[in-house]
Amino acid sequence: MKQLIQNFKTGDLYIDDVPMPSLSEGMVLVENEYSLISAGTERSTVKVAQSNLLGKAKQRPDLVAQVMQNIKKEGLAATISKVKTKLDSLKALGYSTSGVVVASLDKKGLFKPGDRVACAGQDYASHAELVAIPQNLVAKIPDNVSSEEAAFTTLGAIALQGVRQADPKLGEKVCVIGLGLLGQITCQLLRANGCAVFGIDLNDGLVKLANETSADKAMNRADANLMVSCDSFTDGHGFDSIIITAAAPSNDPIELSAELARKKGKVIIVGAVKMDIPRDPHFYRKELDLKMSCSYGPGRYDVDYEDHGSDYPFAYVRWTEQRNMQAFLELISRKAIDLKPLITHTFDIENATEAYDIVLGKTKEPHIGILLKYSANDQKKGTRITVKNNPLSTINIGFIGAGSFAQSYLIPNVKTWGASLDGVVTSKGITAKNVAEKFDFNFCSSEANDVLLNDSINTIFIATPHSSHADLTINALASNKNVFVEKPLAINREQLQQVVNAKAQYGRPLMVGFNRRFAQISEALKAEFTNIGEPLVVNIRVNAGFIPKEHWTQQAEIGGGRIIGEMCHFIDLMQYFTDAEPVKVYAESITSSNEKLTTEDNIAIIVKFSDGSVGNLTYLANGDKALPKEQIELFAAGKVGVINDFKDGVVYKNGKAIKLKSSGKGHREEVYNFLESIQQGKDSPISFRSICLTTETTFSIIDSLYTGIPQEISLEY
Repeated sequence: MKQLIQNFKTGDLYIDDVPMPSLSEGMVLVENEYSLISAGTERSTVKVAQSNLLGKAKQRPDLVAQVMQNIKKEGLAATISKVKTKLDSLKALGYSTSGVVVASLDKKGLFKPGDRVACAGQDYASHAELVAIPQNLVAKIPDNVSSEEAAFTTLGAIALQGVRQADPKLGEKVCVIGLGLLGQITCQLLRANGCAVFGIDLNDGLVKLANETSADKAMNRADANLMVSCDSFTDGHGFDSIIITAAAPSNDPIELSAELARKKGKVIIVGAVKMDIPRDPHFYRKELDLKMSCSYGPGRYDVDYEDHGSDYPFAYVRWTEQRNMQAFLELISRKAIDLKPLITHTFDIENATEAYDIVLGKTKEPHIGILLKYSANDQKKGTRITVKNNPLSTINIGFIGAGSFAQSYLIPNVKTWGASLDGVVTSKGITAKNVAEKFDFNFCSSEANDVLLNDSINTIFIATPHSSHADLTINALASNKNVFVEKPLAINREQLQQVVNAKAQYGRPLMVGFNRRFAQISEALKAEFTNIGEPLVVNIRVNAGFIPKEHWTQQAEIGGGRIIGEMCHFIDLMQYFTDAEPVKVYAESITSSNEKLTTEDNIAIIVKFSDGSVGNLTYLANGDKALPKEQIELFAAGKVGVINDFKDGVVYKNGKAIKLKSSGKGHREEVYNFLESIQQGKDSPISFRSICLTTETTFSIIDSLYTGIPQEISLEY
């Protein structure tokens, strides 16, 4: 299918063929008819990508701070590699479309093939022939509303939420600062609400349009008579509310709004403007209310609502994102809103770059609402795109999932080892195309079966969200593939049982991404404590850092939580050092009434091993980032071994301290070991029983937390 793409590194804009998006539970697959270019927002996005590295850094100081922190944690070389991966990415543009449902897996069965719908969402409702949209960001289009009009729905919902924040009453006088697309729609909504509307903008063309179509009166900000006209319009009282829909780097919209407001009036910020709030003379003396409007409405940035399809009760949250979208469509249907004067250009998707020449000012044309049009074409529905035709080697790789971790730690190491990279699959076609081009895969796809059922591919790497690991592993084994799956292997016992059964049935090598045991410093310490004839005490402290509850890794049904998804690393490392099996575990976490905390992320775990060894894991999410993340200590036979965050280490023996060097956390060695074992016809470098025991131990840790008692660990699979 065709999609408009921007290369974030170079800033180039172009149309390319990418695999159609995959459809998963809670999503709706839509064939776009029109998409709207939001000139203000997209102009800013495109210009960031087209700026040089320094310009990007100036506009995103938050990301610069993350880079500096990462340098401290992982070193300069690893950080540079991560930054290059992030920069060398393809970005989808657009967030407001209309089209026809092709297929739906929405949880309520509301959408059927053939339904006309409006769609919203950055990275979802993109400028592409086909889009996959979360169910709560889709709204049905009334029969008498055209697809061109419906393409404005996301902008309409944003404007509607701003109006709701102002809570205007019939007959009130409202000023709208900024008469771009969002401002024009806002003016129409206010007039439909029975308000007298005054518009202000710096552009004479937009002022003229507002005077003709949406405002009772509109003037240029630079007009010398502006303040006199505002006084006359409000009979000297000032505006009941001011809605700022402008996007401006200056503080002028804020200062102007305060000057124009009546005593106890409201200032609503919808657009991206500078917000240095001057206390005097107006905000303080008039006792003004200042409110922010959050995008489309309640539900925005809520993972449960947007990604998981959970709705808010109608009686308690009357207007959500989806309900705002539907309300805006109904306003169009009732002719309370007229969008036709706002459509200045329509381009076929093949000519989308011409539209952006107008948006960016390269082509000097008056514009406001620019639509991209899509034609019906069955060829757009392909899941696979050929990128290269490289020869295949003995070990031929297919990747399912290729996020930042896979791009940083797995794919490059597979490539440098010498295996051939044949196919890569991700749920979003643009990501698959980007990874395929970046790493020279032969093809990209959005459908897992394109690699699972590919006879030329003999080895599968799985790096998808945790909940899918078990099913994909089973399908890969059943397809006679060697399997490397990122941790965890499974997120519950039922999944683990199914994987055990598949491994027994098909017998192919199966490796889980427990990389730390392969680090050179881990091997050096293990050699020091081999054949000592006594058990070890292994102390591991992990200053893991806070992850909010809404992050996907914390969602039980997707990520499984950090005990299953992350602490498994350290259970495996204990097994490696002790060369013994875990037989019992006891865990205690903190107790807190702080709703932001996931108490299980702050936990002390004791693991007893079959040889008498003891492992102590203290995993913490409530510490400070300045402390190195991981500290590992081994005690036995009069010796002590220490790993300092895998940056260096020390062995204490015979009264001396012997320093050890470290070359990372073992990601390269892990991949190399796996591929070499396949090349030699051997099974996984980690025994399948050990992998299962690690997974089972994480489940037993959770059981211990819930029961308050130690749990025996056994494999009854």
